[in-house]
Formats: sequence, structure tokens, C-alpha cells
Amino acid sequence: MKVPSIALALARVRLGVLIGASVVAGGFGPANAQSVNDRGFSADIIMTRDQVAVPAGRLQVLDGRVRIEIPEFPNAFFLVDTAKPSSYFIRPAMRMYMDARQSSVLTRLFVPVDPEDPCRQWQAMAQLAGVAGQGDWRCERAREEQIEGRNTVVVRATFGPGREYLGWIDPLRRFPLRIDPETGISFTLANIHDAAQPVAAFELPSGLQKFSPEALVDRIKQSDVWVSGSSDAGSSPR
Repeated sequence: MKVPSIALALARVRLGVLIGASVVAGGFGPANAQSVNDRGFSADIIMTRDQVAVPAGRLQVLDGRVRIEIPEFPNAFFLVDTAKPSSYFIRPAMRMYMDARQSSVLTRLFVPVDPEDPCRQWQAMAQLAGVAGQGDWRCERAREEQIEGRNTVVVRATFGPGREYLGWIDPLRRFPLRIDPETGISFTLANIHDAAQPVAAFELPSGLQKFSPEALVDRIKQSDVWVSGSSDAGSSPR
């Protein structure tokens, strides 16, 4: 017996709905559930001082690594890898790179963190930078707030003699969206864009030479320009 054309059409519609539902559940489900950190994201860094906001740079994040570009050095960038850990200042045009150390607070605070204990990563980056006299960092949860519609956990980080920061941590990205050192200056991420980041952007360009400030000082000490006991000659650039 032939199935009426209307009944056959309805059967096809039902089958199409079932197939579509199975594709969404099986094919796209894992992609939607994928961690933001697996894909990476980019954002602008805004510095606010005396209620005046100005651009302070741009960052990209991928798999525990952070690339930071700042206006003062348009042809250079910072590269941070929290897994190693390492933090470099890279100048491709000069074919050189060096340890970032204390050259920028951004490389110590805008790093992937554990939302439950961001102080562990912040302390590790401070030690890598050679910041002395800070002791153990301690974090305590203060409250919850939204930044640009994103939920954040606000933590108070204390370290050193009476010093503290406030950090707004995005639990989904495992990354701070705002840092307030309570010095009248704060840094906030804006225009956050979740998208696949190019892996090459987080790698040292080939053919670079590592510049060592200590090696430069040692060479100067052996030259005619070195003055024994000079207070300035022995200081390393930051």
C-alpha cells in the first residue's frame, strides 16, 4: 500500500529533525564545551589613572602563554610562558631578546591563574622577575562582580609589608580581567575576543641572540671605560 504523499512528507520532516538533533548533540556539543583556554583569546589593555582611561597595550593568550605588546615599543613584544616559567622581552628587528625581569608589571600580573588561588602564579612570576622583599603572597576571596557582562571573582592579594592588589578573575578563562594595585592606577582588559590564536605568535622567532645585561657589564669592566667603584656601572638595566 502506498504511503500518502502528505504522510511521507511529515515522516521526512520528523527524520530530518531527529538527524539534526543528533548532529547538534554529537557533533557540535564537544566544541561548545571546549575550554576557552584551548582556543585562546585576545584583548586590549586599558590603563585608568585619575578616572582617565588610556590604551596601555594588547595581549593574546593561548595554552598558558601570553604575548603582550605595548605602545612604547611598537616593534617589540613580551612573551610569557607560565609552564616553564619564562618571561622575555623580544625585539625581532634587532634580532635579540632578553629576560623581561621588572621591565613591566603587566608580565607579572596578566598571566593565567588558578581562580581558587591566583597568588601561586603571581608569586611565581614575581620571583622570576627578581622582585625582592615580597615574601609569600596570600589571596582571599572578596566578592563577585561583572566586567563587560562577564562573571568574575574578586580576590584580594596581600604580599610584602602592607602591600596588596585587587584582582578580578574570570573563572572561565582562568585569567584576570582587571588588576587594581590600589595606587591610583588600574589595568582592565577590554574588547575581549575569543578566537583561535596563531601558535607562531607565542614562539621565539628563529635566529635571535639572547642579550645578557650581566655579560655587558662584565665586558665593560674589562674595558678602559670602567671606573672601579662606580655606583651606576654595576647596575643592570630593568
